[in-house]
Amino acid sequence: MSDTAAAQTPTQLLVQANISGTMKVESRDGDAVGSVYAFMVHKGTGRATHAVLSLGGFLGMGKSFYPLPFALLQFDAVRDLYVVTIDKRVLEGGPSWANNAPVFDQAYADRVASYYGSSSEDLVVG
Repeated sequence: MSDTAAAQTPTQLLVQANISGTMKVESRDGDAVGSVYAFMVHKGTGRATHAVLSLGGFLGMGKSFYPLPFALLQFDAVRDLYVVTIDKRVLEGGPSWANNAPVFDQAYADRVASYYGSSSEDLVVG
């Protein structure tokens, strides 16, 4: 990347788009996993690169948030929910946060992709 291109690249390439309602997430077996809390959207292309799942908690307290490459979700239009293609125990062991979200930069996106064994996306390209 040239110095000019690097100077024009925003420091935060993704924006968090929170979901106002609850979008349920189930396992392939139909078990409740959690819900989609937000999508990480590329500022330049408008494409969702990751879903942030909300798991656990009671009445909004004690929830944990788990970023997941968007390719690991399948939308079920009939039931209006997402189906996650990985085991819930694997998800619960992955990168997450409870209070302070990390900076979702290329290094963090690479860490998430590496954990799930999915291909890493170049966030500069989108």
